[in-house]
Amino acid sequence: MMFCPKCGSMLRPKIVRDKRVMACSCGFVDSKESGKVKFTERKTEDSKVEVIDNEASAYPIVDAECPKCKHTKAYSWTQQMRAGDEPETHFNKCVKCSHTWREGR
Repeated sequence: MMFCPKCGSMLRPKIVRDKRVMACSCGFVDSKESGKVKFTERKTEDSKVEVIDNEASAYPIVDAECPKCKHTKAYSWTQQMRAGDEPETHFNKCVKCSHTWREGR
């Protein structure tokens, strides 16, 4: 990949007076005739996230009263439900009856 010495933009192959040259949109033309253009693809390995434990028991236990059975302990977590500029939604799950509810709606 070559860059323009005048403006820093990427030079692109172009034909000028029957010659293949590298040219820039600012008007700069590399005087050397361009040879072959080689495209290479760089492959990256997908990063993998391993879920260790997706059970509610992996979440911290907090003091929160279940609206269904009135038990006072619940698993607690937050989750992004809407756009990134919106606050996260706070969830609780009763340790006793497994009822799940949202906080502060």
